[in-house]
Parts: sequence; structure tokens; C-alpha cells
Amino acid sequence: MKERIVSGMRSTGKLHLGHYLGVIDNWVKLQNDFESYFFVADWHALTTKYDKTETLKQDVKDVVIDWLASGIDPEVSTIYVQSLIPEIAELNVYLSMVTPQNWVERDPTLKDMAKILRNKEGDAQISYGLMGYPVLMSADIMALNAQNVPVGIDQVAHIEITRDIARRFNNIYKTEFFNEPKPLLNKCSLICGLDGNKMGKSFNNDIKISDDEETTTKKIMTAITDTNRIRKDDKGNPENCLVAYKYWEIFGTKEEKAQVCSGCTTASVGCAQCKRALAEVINKKFAPIREKRRYYEAHPEIVEEIIRTGSDRARCEIQKTVNEVRNIIGMY
Repeated sequence: MKERIVSGMRSTGKLHLGHYLGVIDNWVKLQNDFESYFFVADWHALTTKYDKTETLKQDVKDVVIDWLASGIDPEVSTIYVQSLIPEIAELNVYLSMVTPQNWVERDPTLKDMAKILRNKEGDAQISYGLMGYPVLMSADIMALNAQNVPVGIDQVAHIEITRDIARRFNNIYKTEFFNEPKPLLNKCSLICGLDGNKMGKSFNNDIKISDDEETTTKKIMTAITDTNRIRKDDKGNPENCLVAYKYWEIFGTKEEKAQVCSGCTTASVGCAQCKRALAEVINKKFAPIREKRRYYEAHPEIVEEIIRTGSDRARCEIQKTVNEVRNIIGMY
């Protein structure tokens, strides 16, 4: 039997190229080799946006549409929504009972989220839900008793606390029921935002998977290049190109990158011309994905059916896990 993987994303709405390169493209490559479960974490979205839920349902659908358009196959992978499976919340309660408080407090991602929240809202209080974020994340993974979790290197700490909780549960209840999931590191490119910082929707520096060609081109034309190259006839250095050449390294062929380097270092190609060519390459890459996305946007009933069917399928598996946990603990 294939080993099982599970991974998820918060319901942030339409996804950008950072999501595609850092997560989705890897899922597409893995889905045929593993029993694959991918979920939209709408409960996790509430940890920081509990008071901004007006678009939550549409955000969930937009995430799923981007997955489908990018190549996640609902006939191969199970796509589900976290909040449609109440058994995950039940498992979260059991796991929270055995998880020491200091394990949660030391989680680096939790610290980062709390810092971002404070920066946005001043002296905002950290909610009980946000404090419990690492345990709920562990419940997401352990609910399917997955052997592997595809993540980036920055998410390994999440898997470590899940392994710790699984080991502690097994030790307390004298069982070997829970697997200690291993991180399946993504070997994929990372992409910075148009301003050179981390790409993010809230930073207004992203290129969305759903952006049309005109919008993508306009955004690419704002990307930072070699700040030492003031005029077109100034010779540049691709190594000093803060954003544009980094995009070429990800999306360009070997020949295209060689031409870009030559044009830059000899000043035969200006930065504006270079970025227009880059926009063409990116638009060509995402043209079939965007066409597929438009299909799903025009057929919301298909998306809804995929979500419901996948959630029902995942819930059946998760119910098995939680029923066994109840027996192990000795619940009534």
C-alpha cells in the first residue's frame, strides 16, 4: 500500500506564485506516489482573522480552484475542508490534554504569527485559538495518521511538535497507534515578491495564479532590477538584479538565461525590455493553468461537489482514527 501524506493551506483566497512554487507544484508531483490528502484550513484562518469572515466561504473555494487549475486531481487526491470534519476538533481536544504548555509556547511559527498580529494591531491580545494553533495543526496531521507531511524547510518545526505529541500520546496510553510523521521536504524554488521581500497578499507584492496577462505584465514591470543600472546603456550585473533575474532563474530556460545575462552585462538590452520578455515567459507558463481556472470559475457546482465528496471521504477515514483514540483513552 502507498504511504499516506497530508498537507494543507489556510483559506487566504486566490493564491500567488509563491504558493504555486513553494507548495502546489510539489503536491502535483507527489500525488500519484502517495495516498494524498490536501485540506483547506479554514479554522486556522480564524486564528488571526476571526473578525473578518465576510469572504471566508469564497476564499475556501478560490483556494480549491487554484489547486484544481494547477493540477491537483480530485480523482487521485482527496481535497477537503477542515471545518466540515468535526472529528478533527474532537481530536484536537484530546491532544491538547496531553500537550505541555511550554511545547506550544516554543513553536517558532506561533511566535512569528503573534509578532505579525501585534505589529498590525498594536497591543492586540493573543487568542486562545492562536495559542493552540500548533496542537490543532498536529490534529490535522494525526487525524489521518499520515506517515509523511510535505513541507518547506521553514515548516519542519511544525512536524517536530506533531512527532512529540504523537510519541507522548503513545507513551501515556501504552500504545503504538500513532505514526510519528516525517517531513517530506519540498525541493522547489522559492520566489520573492516584486519588491524583493517575501511574496504575500498582504504586502501587495504578489503575482496571483489567477492574474490575467495584462495584470501580470504590469506587475512584472514594477519588479526591482539592478539598482546600479540607472540608464539603458549602463552595463548591468544579473547578480545585483534584486527581483527580475531571480524570476528568470526560476522560469527561464538555460538559453533564455544566457541571453538575459549577455543582454544585461553588455547593455544591449534594457531592464524594461528584459522585464517585458520575462512577463511573456511567465504568462506562457501559466496560460493553461489560467484557462483551466476559468473553467472552474464558470462551474462552481463542480467545485462544490469536489469539496463535499472529498470532505465526506476524508471524514470516513478520520472517524476511524478518532474512534480508535476514544477506545484507547477509554472515553464513554
